[in-house]
Amino acid sequence: MPEDLLQAPPADAPKPGARPADVPEKFWDAETGTLRAEALLKSYRELERRLSQRAAPPGSDAPAEDLLRFRQAMGIPETPDAYSITPPHELCCADAEVNGRLHQAHFSNAQAQLVYDLAAERLLPLIAEAAAEFEADRQREKLAAHFGGEERFRQVAAQLSAWGRSHLPPPVYEALSSTAEGVMALERMMQKGEPGLAREAAPPTAESEGELRAMMRDPRYWRSREPEFVRRVTDGFRRLVGS
Repeated sequence: MPEDLLQAPPADAPKPGARPADVPEKFWDAETGTLRAEALLKSYRELERRLSQRAAPPGSDAPAEDLLRFRQAMGIPETPDAYSITPPHELCCADAEVNGRLHQAHFSNAQAQLVYDLAAERLLPLIAEAAAEFEADRQREKLAAHFGGEERFRQVAAQLSAWGRSHLPPPVYEALSSTAEGVMALERMMQKGEPGLAREAAPPTAESEGELRAMMRDPRYWRSREPEFVRRVTDGFRRLVGS
């Protein structure tokens, strides 16, 4: 039978495509010209399993070589004393026992440094606050013993506070009221009716050892080292020695 030339010729069957250069041969089906999805998924799962094992520290029964490789990969020093810690504060220097605990927990150098930085940032203010409260309680106990009990001290404290605020410049009152010795000196001043100074006047010259020691606790003496304030303390001790 003659061929009908008016009919379109049948399409040729698709030929399998060539394997792309970036597709490994084991993942390519040459017959169908497509990826082997099952083989690809299997290989991906195996790779994921190995990566998760590598990220986790070796078990206690693992060879020493595995532990060494893990530490090298994670940036962990070989020994605790190999940590390079920059002290964030003079009270937060590197500690051998702490470093040993950090090394046992597989902390990298950066993670160990963060522990010290957080200790300085969070714990030191709490320690300083607790120390200040402890010292204040100790000073109050000393004053309570001096005045004959807590109740008597509260009564006298109110009188001393009122007198000191009305007769002394604020910096002098703050310095005297911050220590037991200063409060006792304030009591003596009130009993003698001293000093005859205006609130705006310069701080009086201390004449007793208690007053001088109270002035030494003033930040102007031990922190900012104001020359005039330091001179008054020095001259006061000279007068005591001379007398």
